Amino acid sequence: RQLLTAGLIGAGAGVVVAVGQSLLVQGIDSLLPNVRRLNSYNRPGIVTVLSADGQVIQKLGPATREKVMAGQMSLLVQRAFIAAEDRRFYLHDGIDPVGIGRAMLRNLKQGSVEEGASTITQQLARTVFLSQDRTVLRKLNEVLLAGKLERQLSKQQILEQYLNVVYLGSSAYGVADAAWIYFSKTPDQLTLPEAALIAGLPPAPSVYSPLVNPDLALERRATVLRRMREAGFIDDLQLQRATETPLKLKPAEPKYWTSRAPYFTSWVAQELPRVLSPEDLEVGGLTIRTSLNMAWQERAQATINGHTPGDLEGAIVSMEPGTGLVRAMVGGHDFSKSQFNRATQALRSPGSTFKLFTYTAALQAGMKPEDSVSNSDQCFAGFCVKGTGGTRTLVEAITRSLNGAAVATARKVGYPRVIAMAHQLGIPGELGEYPSMVIGANEQYVIDMTAAYAAINNRGIYVKPTPFEEIYGPNGELLWSRRLDSKTSHRHRAVSSDIADGILWMLQQAVQSGTGAPAGLADRPVAGKTGTSEGARDLWFIGSIPQLTTGIWMGYDDNGKTGSSSAQAAVA
Repeated sequence: RQLLTAGLIGAGAGVVVAVGQSLLVQGIDSLLPNVRRLNSYNRPGIVTVLSADGQVIQKLGPATREKVMAGQMSLLVQRAFIAAEDRRFYLHDGIDPVGIGRAMLRNLKQGSVEEGASTITQQLARTVFLSQDRTVLRKLNEVLLAGKLERQLSKQQILEQYLNVVYLGSSAYGVADAAWIYFSKTPDQLTLPEAALIAGLPPAPSVYSPLVNPDLALERRATVLRRMREAGFIDDLQLQRATETPLKLKPAEPKYWTSRAPYFTSWVAQELPRVLSPEDLEVGGLTIRTSLNMAWQERAQATINGHTPGDLEGAIVSMEPGTGLVRAMVGGHDFSKSQFNRATQALRSPGSTFKLFTYTAALQAGMKPEDSVSNSDQCFAGFCVKGTGGTRTLVEAITRSLNGAAVATARKVGYPRVIAMAHQLGIPGELGEYPSMVIGANEQYVIDMTAAYAAINNRGIYVKPTPFEEIYGPNGELLWSRRLDSKTSHRHRAVSSDIADGILWMLQQAVQSGTGAPAGLADRPVAGKTGTSEGARDLWFIGSIPQLTTGIWMGYDDNGKTGSSSAQAAVA
C-alpha cells in the first residue's frame, strides 16, 4: 500500500514536472519571433520591383533573387550541405553537443578552424531572426530559436529554408542564386564537384568564392568532398573524380540584378519617398507592384532604338489617362551608357505641343472651333512670330500648326489665361507672358506634357502620373495602395468635360488631316499634336487613343539641330 502510494506520488510529480516543462517551453516560445515568417522572409533592405502582371523587373539590395520550391531541392545539394555544415542534422534537436565536441577535436588536430559548431537550424535562426553580433545574449536567443524551429517545423522544411537564404558569396543568397552566378545552372543541374564547391562557401563566402580565390575554393571543395565520403554519401571513385575535376566556372550576373526597365525603375526610386515614410524606407523589405506593362515597355524601347540613329536620343512616356498609371517609360538609348532619364529629367522646348494650352483656354473663354483668328505675322517689341496672312479657324490653325494663328489666339484670350490653363493641366513653374511662350519657349519635361494631354483625353480630369499600384512591407502588410490613397492633390478637374471633348476633337483633326497624320491608325481615332522647336532641335508628338496617352520626344543632348521634323516622332 505504501509502495502504491509512493508510486502514485511519483507519477503525479512526473506529470507536474512534464506539464511545468511544457508550460515553460510554451512561455519561452511565445516571447520568440513567429517562425512561420520564414515562408515570406525578405532580407532587410531588399526592394523587389514587379511589373503590373507580377513579373520581376529588378531586385535591389541583398536579395535572394530566386528560391527553390518546397520538395524540389536537389538531393545532391542537400547531402553536400549536410556533410559540410551539419553531419548530424537529422539526429539533433537544433543543438548538437556531439557535433560541438567533434568540431573542437578536428580544429585542434588541423591547427585551424576547419569545422564550425553551429547547426543548420542555428544558422537559419541567426540569418532570419537575429544579427551577426558575437554576444552571449544573441547566442542564447539563437539556441532558443533553434529549439522553436525544431518543434514547429519538419527537418525538411528547415533544410529547404536554409538552402534558400544562406549567403554564398558574390551577391548570391541561396543555392539557386549561387548555382546561377557561379555555373549558370539551376540547382538540379549541378554536378557533384559543383554542389560540393557551393556547399563549402557558408563559413567564409567572400574568402572561398571561386570568383575571388579559386585556389582556396578548390581546397575547400576537397574538404567538403571528403566529408561527403565520410558520411557515406559518395564512394571512393566519386571522391577521386570530383576532387580531380577543374572548377569549370561559367559566371553569370545575378538574376534581376540589372533592371529590365532601368529608366522606369530609376523613376520608381525617385518617387518612392513621396508615398512612403522615412521609417518604411529605412526598414526596407519592400515589394512594389508597379504600373509597368513589360510588353509595351519592350516595344517602347525598340521604338526609340529604331528611330534615333547615331547620337540622336529619345524618350517615351505612355500613361493611362484615368488612373495616371505609367505603362511604359523610356529615357534614352542605353542606360548603361547614360543614366540621365530624358523622360523625367530633360527640360526641352515642347514646340507646338504647347499650343494645347492656348486653344483649351480659348474654348474655355467662349470661343468655338469654327471661330476665325488672324494668321498674320505677330510682332511684339521687335520679335515676330511668322504667319502666312489671312484668317483661319481654330480647328484649321491647330490642324496645320499655324504659329501666327496660335499667338493671335493667345493674345485675344490673354496670356494669363493661357498660363493658368497650363498650370491647371499640371505644368509646373513660372511661364512668361510673351509670344514665344505660345510656341514652346518655356522648356518642359516629357512626363508633364504627356500628363497634360492625358487630362484632355480623360475629359478634363488631370491625374498625376504614378508608377505605383501597391507597396507591401517586409511581412506582407499593405503599406500603400493607389486605390486607397486619399490625397486629392493627385487628381483634380482641370477643365469641364465639354471643353475637353472640344479640344480632343480638334486634336483628332490634327491627326486625320494635319501635321499628325503619320500617327494615324486605321482601326481607331487618334488625337494628337506634333511639336518642333526652333531649328528642329526638339521633335515631339503627343497622341491619345481613348485608353492611353503617349508622348515621344527626340533630339540631341547637346541641343544640336536634328535636320528632321516632328513627323519623325509622329511616325515612331
